[in-house]
Amino acid sequence: MLTTTFSQFMLRSGIYSGSNTRAMVPDLFRGLGAKRVVLFSDRGLEKAGVVEKTAQIFELTAHGTGPELAGIYLDIKQDAESSCVNDAVRYAREVGADALLAVGGGSVLDTVKGVKYCLHKGLTNINDAIPGGFLMESFPEAAHIPIPHIAIPTTAGTGSEVSPIAVIYNEELKLKTNIINPFISADIAVLDPDLTVGLPSNITAFTGFDALTHAIEAFASPNATALTDAYALHAIRLIEKNLLTVVADGENLRARMDMLHASLMGITAFSFALNAIPVHNFAHAYGAMFRIPHGLANAVFLPAVMEGIPSLYLPKIHQLAEALNVEAKNEDAPAVLNKVIDKIKLLQHKAGLPADFSDYSISEGDLEKVIPAVALDPAAVSFPMPPELIYAISQKVVPAGVK
Repeated sequence: MLTTTFSQFMLRSGIYSGSNTRAMVPDLFRGLGAKRVVLFSDRGLEKAGVVEKTAQIFELTAHGTGPELAGIYLDIKQDAESSCVNDAVRYAREVGADALLAVGGGSVLDTVKGVKYCLHKGLTNINDAIPGGFLMESFPEAAHIPIPHIAIPTTAGTGSEVSPIAVIYNEELKLKTNIINPFISADIAVLDPDLTVGLPSNITAFTGFDALTHAIEAFASPNATALTDAYALHAIRLIEKNLLTVVADGENLRARMDMLHASLMGITAFSFALNAIPVHNFAHAYGAMFRIPHGLANAVFLPAVMEGIPSLYLPKIHQLAEALNVEAKNEDAPAVLNKVIDKIKLLQHKAGLPADFSDYSISEGDLEKVIPAVALDPAAVSFPMPPELIYAISQKVVPAGVK
């Protein structure tokens, strides 16, 4: 495990929160100097009416007094595929865009980060920027990217609207690659809970577990600081309090707002405590190989990894238990860890999430193939796991007897 005493914490994105805050977007773009905005989203959100709700705001801006909507690009697929990024870059150039509006979940938000990076660097293929699967650029070598960029998340999960990380799926390598740059996050994040109320309960559940995983991995990280712990712990409290509410009642705006804030805080802690992230390591590898949605993969792997690598969670387990509303007074750390894992499994069950990948075509015979995928994923760099451990944790999430 690689550790360091150095830490940094950079909150670069402005955050506007509240019902109907999307109405502020044209004026916010005007303040950023934008003239021709492209709205990026996906076909599911088009069908749900979210794209129209956002696009029509620009019709209310008097001609000549604010930025115009120069185009809408909707062909974004799961996992921010590199081909989608490249097509979106081409489209942005064709319509003469000088500003980017991302409306969607993590795949859309990460795709637009990739578009921003390509436009800034003059690239036509995002894969050229990350040939080895991982690119990390830090300030001051990484400089401000002067492309106005606003993000509106429609899920409370990835927190990608404010994170300095873009995860791009390389279809040829079947690998989730990473760009880390403090200036690829949005200039402004608009957290409008109205745009999350139509999210199906199953997606609400597993995106919520994505946020929970960010927060727990940040809290357990050897590189955690007082700053990241503050964000991680309160994100965990908010998720424990609100996740089952939003799964059961998607129109509860207060709970939806709390989950958006929890998502943002979880990824902020995660991004700046980045070190040992075994849950994400497994989720990236399985997601790339079997095309499992990232939040769902995290939801299934979170308790399995905590059982398999207890030493990572034991040092601060009493604080984690308190944040999860688990009664643990006068009990030793291993006993508290077991209670915490039981609480996470209970949340998983009550949210309607599976405990394994029985809905996917993964057999015991696939487990040997998964070992190198987990070991070679960029997330394994700081916390490599031996093949025996990878196999043992994998066995927990693949139904026994499936050949």
